[in-house]
Amino acid sequence: MIDRRGFIMASIAAMLPAAASAAQRAPQPAPRTVDYGPARLDVYAPDGAKNLPVVFFVHGGAWRFGNRSQVGSKPDFLLANGFVFVSIDYRMLPEADVATQASDVEKAYAYARANIARYGGDPKRIVGMGHSAGCHLIALTAMRGGLPGVAALILDDTRAYDLAALSRKGGMVRAYARVFSDPAQWAALSPASYVDGRTHPPTFIAYSRASGRGEESKAFAERLRAAGTKVRLFDGSAYTHMSINRDFGQDGDALTAAAMAFLKATVG
Repeated sequence: MIDRRGFIMASIAAMLPAAASAAQRAPQPAPRTVDYGPARLDVYAPDGAKNLPVVFFVHGGAWRFGNRSQVGSKPDFLLANGFVFVSIDYRMLPEADVATQASDVEKAYAYARANIARYGGDPKRIVGMGHSAGCHLIALTAMRGGLPGVAALILDDTRAYDLAALSRKGGMVRAYARVFSDPAQWAALSPASYVDGRTHPPTFIAYSRASGRGEESKAFAERLRAAGTKVRLFDGSAYTHMSINRDFGQDGDALTAAAMAFLKATVG
């Protein structure tokens, strides 16, 4: 039996613009790895790429784990659909605190923006994307102005948009309590702190059924909208926290279809 939510999501996916399926995708070249200073990043680009939009990806891992190779189907899918893809490493806790991680993301973005044209990417059409801890970091750096010229954002499943509000709701537990142990830093490390009075790029926000993700994502979306930002909110409650990232780029995935529609509307 197909549940109602699954039926609705499948219907939405069917109505959105078609993307290259796995069967249609030609094998893509291996990434080119470069050192941007604090760490390394991988650039995936189709052969003969010229002036293509770029997806700049920051991986998750609770700010302690993960690496730039954890990209799943994203590179093959995005390259087959006319994008360049960049995936970055950043220094992990406990070596580097979250503020340092955010600085690493900004340095990686600055390197990509300055050099992406040589790989066939368009520096004026870079989309910042992140999952989990990477979602928090891409949101934080973009909201505070650390990603100059970024064309759009895809924010995939975090609770860390407003740390003080999260604490008031009892959500500062487990990984969050360890990572954000100093309340004096909460405002500076909260993307929501930088929303009001600033201009922000079009933003796609997705959330899974993991605890609190929907509530925090909706609150952040409303705050952005109130500040005049164009926001697309995706109900991903059919996904787990892991599958909402892992399934991106797979055939028939509803989030992928919605994100592609967003990308086509914002960066072509």
